[in-house]
Amino acid sequence: MGEVYGDERVRPRRRWGRRLLITFIVLLLILGGIAAVVDRVGKNYAERMISDKVAEQVANQKATSEKPDVTIEGFPFVTQVVRGHYDEIKIGLTNLSGSAGSVANNKTVTIKFLDVRAKDVTAPIETIRSGNGNIVAGTVTGAGTIDYAQLVKLVNQPGVKLTAKDGKLTGSAPVQVLGQTLNVTGTAELTVKSGNVVQVRFSNVSAEGLPDNPIVKGLVNSYVNKLAFDLRVPALPLKLTVQKVEPEADGLKVTAGASDVALNSSGL
Repeated sequence: MGEVYGDERVRPRRRWGRRLLITFIVLLLILGGIAAVVDRVGKNYAERMISDKVAEQVANQKATSEKPDVTIEGFPFVTQVVRGHYDEIKIGLTNLSGSAGSVANNKTVTIKFLDVRAKDVTAPIETIRSGNGNIVAGTVTGAGTIDYAQLVKLVNQPGVKLTAKDGKLTGSAPVQVLGQTLNVTGTAELTVKSGNVVQVRFSNVSAEGLPDNPIVKGLVNSYVNKLAFDLRVPALPLKLTVQKVEPEADGLKVTAGASDVALNSSGL
């Protein structure tokens, strides 16, 4: 009788314990689901806010691009909101286009994709909730490429070819000298100037079969001077300033940077 009595008391307790555990797990899943939805909604709102402000900056600078794609890294978003700190925010601008400058006869230049990374970002909770105040990035970097086909149009000389060789930008073009056609090759010096302007000047000119004649060499050098041009990088958002330009296989890679930038401000 003792064993039966024990079974009758223990089994209901075990069933009750299992039901309580299952109820607790279900409750956690429900709360977790609600938290995930809230997290996602808040994150999407913040990303849209930043995207809209960056788009305003692009338009204010008389440039164009597709709608900025913003991703706030890290999970959960709510935890970052509470801390008021975000490690990284990614901003992608596709087909960023703008004026190449007056020296290029108002031609436009397009960066197919500008990859922007904002790091050490701070934002008070009230800013995320109301949209008032600033989301400030300690540092912002941007990188994009301008393909050689666009640069050839800026040179505006027939037969010019641009490419990267041994880490240098090289240019070649056929030149008519005293009834001869010579293929002239030169290496470009790239200098970053204020206003996001890149100065391109060719030197170290060589040509197979070039006569050792001062007159001929003078004509070639005169032609090479025509290959020089100034490239104005399309107006960049978020106060980004060009810091470095490097020749790569598919074009000139432009690297820009800025510090203490308001990501949600439409001004500069």
